[in-house]
Amino acid sequence: MITIIMRTRDNQLPGWLRAKVSRIRLPIGCALLALLFVFLPGVWAQTGSDPVPAIIAALRAQQFEQALRLLQPALERSSKDPRLWSLQGVALSGEDRKKEALVAFQHALSLAPNYLQALEGAAQIEYDSSSDAAIPLLNRILELRPDDSTSHAMLAVLEYRRGQCAPAVTHFARAGSLLDAQVDALHAYSTCLMKLSRFEEAAAVLERALTLRPDDPRERHLLASVQLTAHKPQDALATLEPLLAAQNPDGETLELASSAYEDTKDTPKAVSTLRQAIILDPSNVNLYLDFANLAFNHQSFQVGIDVITDGLGVMPTASPLYLARGVLYVQLADYDKAEADFEKAYEMDPRQSLSSAAQGLAAVQEHDFDRALATVQSKLARKPNDPLLLYLEADILVEKGADPGTSEFDRAMRSAKKAVSLQPSLSDAHDVLAKLYLMSGQNQAAAEQCRQAIHINPKDQTAVYHLIQALRKSGDKSEIPDLLKRLAELRAESTKDERERYRYKLVEETPANKNTGQPKSEQ
Repeated sequence: MITIIMRTRDNQLPGWLRAKVSRIRLPIGCALLALLFVFLPGVWAQTGSDPVPAIIAALRAQQFEQALRLLQPALERSSKDPRLWSLQGVALSGEDRKKEALVAFQHALSLAPNYLQALEGAAQIEYDSSSDAAIPLLNRILELRPDDSTSHAMLAVLEYRRGQCAPAVTHFARAGSLLDAQVDALHAYSTCLMKLSRFEEAAAVLERALTLRPDDPRERHLLASVQLTAHKPQDALATLEPLLAAQNPDGETLELASSAYEDTKDTPKAVSTLRQAIILDPSNVNLYLDFANLAFNHQSFQVGIDVITDGLGVMPTASPLYLARGVLYVQLADYDKAEADFEKAYEMDPRQSLSSAAQGLAAVQEHDFDRALATVQSKLARKPNDPLLLYLEADILVEKGADPGTSEFDRAMRSAKKAVSLQPSLSDAHDVLAKLYLMSGQNQAAAEQCRQAIHINPKDQTAVYHLIQALRKSGDKSEIPDLLKRLAELRAESTKDERERYRYKLVEETPANKNTGQPKSEQ
């Protein structure tokens, strides 16, 4: 939960409110009362006949029903007074009648579009319901008060939730010290900075979060991970030092420390630390992959193979380990074993050959290929010549297990061919067509589709792997060693990218960030 409260007319929150904003949690109505009572007496005190002081007194006493009774005749006499409509919004909010309160604030704004109290009240309610409708209201507040740190903070959170990191970081920066007591908001800020490749700034923001939770290992892991991404390994080691000094550091701490030691050129320390992590957490695939990367970088290929083999003894179905060992076998020119490992990896993970588009289908993520196919085919009924949908249909049919000679296989072949003809630049369609040709024994045709896919996307690992298969089955093995080297290079490069993405994921998937989808504005 990101805790942000609309504030008073002053440029800073009152001291008592700043001190308590991260600790006191009140209903939205009370939060609105807190912001209004600071300025209402000075602005609205009138003659003795003015009903406003009595209404304010009722609201201060949280006698919301009484305030509404007083407001009814006042509004009948002065129906165009935005002050009264704003007070009605406060009273209705106090009774948790937020929809009616919003209508009252909106009516006040129809009478006075820049009426600050109504803008704040409406923005508070829209923000509390996670509505993007708060954005134009907050922008109008900033037109009136450009340095309003709270409005900047609320806009930052809303833009973050929409995935708009460029404006979000601008507003986070303008929020200033208002975020210093809110770990989840700082996590959101750092996540956006990471997405914008502003790694050193992201680390600086997470340092602020760590001061709030210095004893939380998760916070130290997050900060160390970002510091490594920012190429600050010494800073990462300093961050991890309290955890490393503990009697039993956990596997994640040791994994991060190993990466930091390697970045400081202390490879022996990196290796020993990573071995210690594997002993503590022998079922962690990432630890073995890290060791494979160390072995690859330092040309200790057989050592890496031995460690990966140990890992496969613990996790015999871990396809990433077969891929990693295959890469190392290529470096030793042991192409038969490399090819066997690559083939095993692709057999064990049916999603290896799926494109990112196919993997993005929710049903595929749940391994429900029938539902995925139904979704794609329902869209194809409306758009029968959409090359992406045709490709997806073919790809999912293959992954469902369509065999040559079946109607499903024939349909997949027709869809793949049509997708290629409609959009020749769609490399994924060439990939699935190549796989279909391989399955039906048309090896030369499969090789041609693979070459076209590689021409379109030189980093297409699936196409390189299928080309190796096609050439081997056709008896032409002269290219296979070079293709295996190419596949190993691509795999090593993608592994590095995956580790970087994993660091992003560390920041994005903090428990606090998961809650930012439903932010509340509380006191």
